Order: sequence, then structure tokens, then C-alpha cells
Amino acid sequence: MIYGYIRVSTDKQTIENQEFEIKHFCRQKGLSVDKWIKETVSGTENFEKRKLGILLKQMKKNDILVCTEISRLGRNLFQIMMILNICLQKDAKIWTIKDNYRLGSDIQSKVLAFAFGLASEIERDLISQRTKEALQRIKSEGRKLGRQFGCKNKKHILDGQEEKIIGLYKKGIPKTKIARMMGVSSKTIYNFFTSMPG
Repeated sequence: MIYGYIRVSTDKQTIENQEFEIKHFCRQKGLSVDKWIKETVSGTENFEKRKLGILLKQMKKNDILVCTEISRLGRNLFQIMMILNICLQKDAKIWTIKDNYRLGSDIQSKVLAFAFGLASEIERDLISQRTKEALQRIKSEGRKLGRQFGCKNKKHILDGQEEKIIGLYKKGIPKTKIARMMGVSSKTIYNFFTSMPG
């Protein structure tokens, strides 16, 4: 199967140019697209939550995914390498037109996937180490981690709902029922009324 993959970031962008390029490329190679996958989504969105993720699960040995450029797959380098790794495991291929990649089961693709997989693992370790060092520094300064006991949110949970609550109360609806309607505890509603001026 040959899949034509098209991704645009916004509704203002059109898919026609990418589709034309893929069709033209396939004609030159004596190929034809069996199935099109088109989506409007940011390249930073996790590929597993996109149509691309569904496609990758469907791909089989010797299938080819054709797109205009590697950035259509994603804007994150590690994400692209994860996509490539999935294709390598299935003996499927990714071909790009503008940057002329022919990524498949060849040795260069495997080396590339290994290198970026290793880079991804190192980055995770570095993030973990930086987090540990930051927490240790905070502790050494005598500061407590997390919200202090008894500390309340600065923004009250019912802010912006004042008129609605007062309107319900004026209609004679009991405070306990108002609490249920607002999805808060009775105590929260009682606190709301006691904190009101006048």
C-alpha cells in the first residue's frame, strides 16, 4: 500500500499544494497513492492522537508513506524518530519529496533511528537530573515543596458566579440546594454568603 500523508496546521492553509506534489512525485516514480490521509492539526500535537497514529498502526511490511517533507510528520525531532522507529519495526518506509529522504529498513535509517533514540534517552535523563537538582536546592534553602498546609487558592472557586448564586437565593432556593447546583460543598456556599459585603 502507498499512503499519501498531508498535514496543514490551520484551516487557512490548503492541502491542494501538498496533494499535487505527492501525485506528481508518484507519477514520476510509476506509483499511485492507494489511500490519502489528510488532517488539520499542529505538528507539535502528539502523533498518536492524530490520524497519523492510526495510519502507523495499519501500516505493514513494504508499505510506503509519502509526504512532501519530514516536518509534515511533526515539528519535534524525537517524535519524528519515534515515527521512523515504528516504520522500521514493521519494515515500512517513509519517503519525503522536498528533503528527499528514503527512510526504510536500510542501514542508514537504522543508524539514524538508533542515534536519535539514544539522544532522546539522554535528554530524559538530563531533565530528570535537573529536576532532582532543583528540588534539592529548594530543600537546602529551607523552603517547603508544594502548597503549604491550610493555604487556599487565591482565586475563589465561585468567582464570576456571584449574580447567578444571588439570583437563585432570591428565588428562595435553599443554600444546600444551591451548593449542589453549583457543584460545591454547602460550606463553600455558606462561606460565599458570609464573605459578601453588607
